[in-house]
Amino acid sequence: MPLQNIKVIAFDADDTLWVNETFFRKAEEDFCALLEGYMPKEEANKLLFDMEIGNLPLYGYGIKPFTLSLIEAAIVVSKGTMPIELVQKLIDIGKKMLEAPVELIDGIEITLKELSKKYRLVMATKGDLLDQERKLIKSGLEKYFHHIEIVSDKTEKHYKKLVKHLDIQENEFLMVGNSLKSDILPVLNIGAHAFHIPFHTTWAHEMIYEEINHPNFKSFTKASDLLQIL
Repeated sequence: MPLQNIKVIAFDADDTLWVNETFFRKAEEDFCALLEGYMPKEEANKLLFDMEIGNLPLYGYGIKPFTLSLIEAAIVVSKGTMPIELVQKLIDIGKKMLEAPVELIDGIEITLKELSKKYRLVMATKGDLLDQERKLIKSGLEKYFHHIEIVSDKTEKHYKKLVKHLDIQENEFLMVGNSLKSDILPVLNIGAHAFHIPFHTTWAHEMIYEEINHPNFKSFTKASDLLQIL
């Protein structure tokens, strides 16, 4: 693998730098518990997921869009009969997620510290601008990054634009992240490098079940493993 050409390493944020998906899974459980008088848990959870996917083109990714989907799904589940107190509880779920402390992924800070001595580091993530900026500041990791990129989605077009902005070639760019769908496949498709570090839970929308065989791809179990080859 021609890693000697790498000049810039980009890191995904949620579930690569800090814990994120765990909060969404807990919120989904709370949603189903609040609506259990209207619909069985499995059905309510599926309806919520479908609502989220349907809203992505309008709302995008993040906690605030998720909270709107909670409320919309509850309206459907309850057939419009839920009390206003339930709406407030759903809003409170979203606020609690926004106010949650930032929990760093094990080994990520020492990895960034060491890599920043040799490479330009970039945080490249999708989601709500205000929320992602808040988490970055609270994380204490901002000082390691040369550039911050927060986009509505991660596609080949977005990555090509980022590479151009960084004034490098595709084969000089490496992306590190937990999502095969967002962090790996589109990066490989533009001729760049992509390293996968799985998180213990992944949103169903981000799941990819195909095996990846590509010379620019590698999978690791933890962030600090990167220091062995970079």
